[in-house]
Amino acid sequence: MTGRFGTDGIRGEVGTEVTADLALALGRAVGHHFGGRGPVLIGRDPRRSGEMLGAALTAGLTSSGADVTDLGIVTTPCLVHATDALHAPGIMVSASHNPAHDNGLKVVADGRKVEDDVEHELERLIDDPSEIEHRPNGMLGRVRVAEAPVLAYQRHLVEIAGDAFAGLKLGIDCANGSASGIAPDLFRSMGAEVTVLFASPDGTNINEACGSTHPERLAETVAAAGLDIGLAFDGDADRLIAVDELGNLVDGDTIMGICALARLRDGTLRNGTLVVTVMTNGGLERVVTDAGGRIVRTPVGDRHVFQAMEREDAVLGGEQSGHIIFRDRASTGDGILTGIELVRAVRAAGRPLSELASGIPRLPQVVINSAASRRNEWQQEAEFAEAVQRATAHMGSRGRVLVRPSGTEPKIRIMVEGDDGAEIERIARELATLAEARLN
Repeated sequence: MTGRFGTDGIRGEVGTEVTADLALALGRAVGHHFGGRGPVLIGRDPRRSGEMLGAALTAGLTSSGADVTDLGIVTTPCLVHATDALHAPGIMVSASHNPAHDNGLKVVADGRKVEDDVEHELERLIDDPSEIEHRPNGMLGRVRVAEAPVLAYQRHLVEIAGDAFAGLKLGIDCANGSASGIAPDLFRSMGAEVTVLFASPDGTNINEACGSTHPERLAETVAAAGLDIGLAFDGDADRLIAVDELGNLVDGDTIMGICALARLRDGTLRNGTLVVTVMTNGGLERVVTDAGGRIVRTPVGDRHVFQAMEREDAVLGGEQSGHIIFRDRASTGDGILTGIELVRAVRAAGRPLSELASGIPRLPQVVINSAASRRNEWQQEAEFAEAVQRATAHMGSRGRVLVRPSGTEPKIRIMVEGDDGAEIERIARELATLAEARLN
């Protein structure tokens, strides 16, 4: 097996790593594996390559006898919502926050990413399609275009929002991505006065100096125009970075903190638990625990977050990047939903976002990436491992030391967090120097 599936499906550069041939093969594999489950839903973001890959997926699916329901350009959360509502499998064609020259293929079913064993089976069928039958004309799948699942998703969001957006002066950055065709009219229908940026996708400008990875223009606009809040989505709108009324950025940690405290107050933070990754700032952990809540940390990746949320029966969790899951509302991260939940919390508090954000402290944090060809052996290298243990003991309850091998580069990531900026800088640099000396 070639290991095409990563932590978020298949993703890579179009024409080299993600090709029409691969999409055709994946379509055949999905059609064969999910045969008899009803139609397979397909959605895509506005990248130019999405039309090609969607057509190849459709050809593969229908050639294996599977029917296809084409949702067109939609957000990833919209597709996932539709698979949940219709108890159907689906494939999203998107590379999320990646640049336009990349694209991706993510398989979901019944409202969630398929499990590892399903991905392994699809890999096997891609590598060896001999058991997939070639259907005669009368047994080929059919294709239909459907708008109803998209409208149902929009109604779901409007119902959650209630009157929270009435009279709100809102700025949105659609990243020239999937949110462009949904978010502006959706928020206007909720009663907001909407200023829209980067909602003119041309197939090549998705995420280009805009969206949740580059929200600077939105921040300038919110401050200059006197808007109440700004919401910046990524290419497929599963992430959100917010902007307060002063033009300050509000990242995923702060958004989670605001929403967790609001839910602790009204009793809807189930089991008082917030699930975050190891990279989440310790300031968030302090404020949530001081308010009577509980933090559960996981490895980096939304799949780890969601699995922990299920295990702990938690309803709120996410990442600093703004990929946040409200499990009582949806089964995946959803930037538009996150924006709605954030605005609801702001409106309920009766205070501006800047004041709420200032209540989520941020501890000084230093991250250094050190060259380390033996990065995966750091725990076996006695001198370095003992230095990490000493640093951890020295920080005690005042901070954290985190060492993570890079999954893609010959580097080791060293993060030190604590109250004293000079101290954590010294500790991080000492560990980084030792890593380069002992792990190469």
